[in-house]
Amino acid sequence: MNTNEIARIASLVGVPARTTMLLALMDGRAYTAHELARIGGVAPQTASGHLSLLVEAGLLVLLKQGRHRYHRLSSKEVATMLEGIMQVAALGRKPPRVETGPRDPGMRRARLCYDHLGGRLGVVIADYLMAEQAIVLEPDGGTLTGQLQAALAPIDLSFDQAESINSVPLCRPCLDWSERRFHIAGPLGQRICNHLLDNDYLRRREAGRELKVTAKGAKALCHWLGAKRWSEV
Repeated sequence: MNTNEIARIASLVGVPARTTMLLALMDGRAYTAHELARIGGVAPQTASGHLSLLVEAGLLVLLKQGRHRYHRLSSKEVATMLEGIMQVAALGRKPPRVETGPRDPGMRRARLCYDHLGGRLGVVIADYLMAEQAIVLEPDGGTLTGQLQAALAPIDLSFDQAESINSVPLCRPCLDWSERRFHIAGPLGQRICNHLLDNDYLRRREAGRELKVTAKGAKALCHWLGAKRWSEV
């Protein structure tokens, strides 16, 4: 284990302006340096310096499209690291009874956790699929069962359990930042999130990670999850 490299990454993430820009990129989108400068509250030249260091360290990737240059998180592992830091940071808050996670009620209800669904909605969906014995989520991993297709059928979603993406687990637990319970990450979590967005059950905001539940989505999700669970969202 290279402790110097660990310390280097920690120091890069630990600068407030860089932290703010990295968290903005947790919505899975790519942003220009100018946009990230505005988000981070720093001058464009300062933001460019920060972003260059993050790209060099492998935390961000630079995408070029015509005259435009965009930055995005380099991998799911970087997103997982940031989510973990947020969880640990929330544990140290005073007083102890303060609510964990974001203060914005919309963010607490439904948000993007990089490429999958977080917030109360993500946790309730995970609870539902576990209650239907469609998935098993444990701290060290997740598995799918033969009941998955039947559990997903009410929202017209299918998931091929035979598919494999570079040996990545098809389902894994992700400890939700605000709820402190598991939501679903991995290809299954990504597929569920994309399906809800593609069918206009959820909509992305112009900026940020919050997801808005549409009237169509509320009706479909209530039918799928049941009125009792939906009331918890």
